[in-house]
Amino acid sequence: MYFFIKTAITAVMIVTIAEIAKRNTVFAALIASLPLTSILALIWLYHDTKDAAKTAALSYEILWLILPSLLFFVIFPFLIKAGVRFYPALICAYLAMLCGYGIFLWCKKLF
Repeated sequence: MYFFIKTAITAVMIVTIAEIAKRNTVFAALIASLPLTSILALIWLYHDTKDAAKTAALSYEILWLILPSLLFFVIFPFLIKAGVRFYPALICAYLAMLCGYGIFLWCKKLF
């Protein structure tokens, strides 16, 4: 039951953002840019494990992985403005982000 409650809360959050975006993209972007997913993940992890150190470690890793995720938000609108259709632009931006994650994690291992 707990799993379904977590899933429902997360799904409601995502659907709410999508619905708000139909009326006001700036407000929806503001809500989406909040680290709501990360906060929920931290809450769920702490609730499940009662391990504050593990939640702090997750928070630290999220901080560093925000950097390569920004590639998506730079490349996607650029491709759309360049005339690339929605799904190809979405896929290309997503793949670029994945490459960014790979490069970032490889570099992290080196240092």
